[in-house]
Amino acid sequence: MHETVTKAPPAPVRPMAAARRPRLWPRFVILTVLAVAAAVLVLTWDIGPAPGTRGFWLIVNMRVVSVATIVIVAACQAVATVLFHTATSNRILTPSIMGFDALYVVMQTGLVFFFGADTLSRTDGLPKVVLQSLLMVGFATALYTWLFAGRRGDLHVMLLIGVVFGIGFGALSTFMQRLLTPSEFDILSARLFGNLSNSHKEYLPWAGLVVIVVLALVWQRRHRLDVLALGRETATNLGLHFKREIIVLLILTAVLISISTTLVGPMTFFGFIIATLSYQLVGSSRHWHVLPFAFLLGVVTLLGGYFVLRHVFYAAGLLSVIIEFAGGLFFLIYLLRKGSL
Repeated sequence: MHETVTKAPPAPVRPMAAARRPRLWPRFVILTVLAVAAAVLVLTWDIGPAPGTRGFWLIVNMRVVSVATIVIVAACQAVATVLFHTATSNRILTPSIMGFDALYVVMQTGLVFFFGADTLSRTDGLPKVVLQSLLMVGFATALYTWLFAGRRGDLHVMLLIGVVFGIGFGALSTFMQRLLTPSEFDILSARLFGNLSNSHKEYLPWAGLVVIVVLALVWQRRHRLDVLALGRETATNLGLHFKREIIVLLILTAVLISISTTLVGPMTFFGFIIATLSYQLVGSSRHWHVLPFAFLLGVVTLLGGYFVLRHVFYAAGLLSVIIEFAGGLFFLIYLLRKGSL
């Protein structure tokens, strides 16, 4: 007699993404708790008046402007950098390569050069912020449409021309700055460094509204972003209009970067740091994981750094300088380890 051996059915193999998904929730919870804790510390730490008094709430309301600015800037920089990496299929490049920072600098320098240093303070207000943002987005839209919408449109050519524009804007800014008086140059320099104290509370509702709309559009397109990340041929075979999707993606990136730059000034490497760390910590390439994680990580980094420098070292104005210095070192180390662009 032969015994019948019953083989157990093979265990179901779980997809890698599904296996990793439960591990992400503790990280999201930790980042959320850290972000809320940092916001509470920034709002309430070292306030002279007793809690609940009129003076206490006046100081809290003043600090709300800084917290709201940090949240908006973190969302813009983190999400825009992730979108730009998806559009270019390269995690070394940053949106600043397209000349946004240089365009902002040349606009500010031109105001001082042609109309005097007092023009910067006299023109401060919502109309100036809106005009700067529209000029940046208009420049980006014209560049993308002209170079990428035609039959011979090529993303790498567009990036190279963006670099040329950035160099040209930088050279023009340097030329005008050399002709300024020392006092005018000193006033201008204060505007050209990214500073979280540059924002005003009247800008925030409009900037926040635009950012919410853009983020909603990005979240709605998160599955398309996953397909775009697979490359031109795969995305086209799966039914996406590749050029149109890339143009829309780059325009949304331009809107976010323009808002961040007009609110606080240029921040070249912050988005790169946050996006790169998010890729490593999330361990997933799916955008509905990476995008919220990058946003939370950006908020924690900016709020935490702002609190430490403001209340421990009493040097809150140096936050952007430290971020850019650390970001430059991080960029060089990452590039040297990667070995190529």
